[in-house]
Amino acid sequence: QVRLAESGGRSVQTGDSLVLSCTASGPTFSAMAWFRQALGKEREFVAQIRWNDGWTDYVDAVRGRFTISRDSATSTLYLQMDNLKPEDTGVYYCAASTRYFHTRLEGDYDAWGQGTQVTVSS
Repeated sequence: QVRLAESGGRSVQTGDSLVLSCTASGPTFSAMAWFRQALGKEREFVAQIRWNDGWTDYVDAVRGRFTISRDSATSTLYLQMDNLKPEDTGVYYCAASTRYFHTRLEGDYDAWGQGTQVTVSS
């Protein structure tokens, strides 16, 4: 079973940058993603990466500001977040899929981290 552990979340100001990390262990996975959940809202897709070739995909709200990447040697997923806005506030989760090479659907991901809080103040 894939195990995931996120780190890097903290409180920042509008316009700041932040990098989230997610370390994975366990069986091979084909795709990884970041989701986030704001207080009182449903969890939403943020970005995904296809593990074998690094193909990436972003939700419109973060495209051009966030960059998802991976280090295959260490099985670590990253999310570089630039020009942060208050609406980026939430708990960020990394997720791994062993069944799909790319998907935005929560149900297609088999493993989840515990989440890391990002708070952006204006």
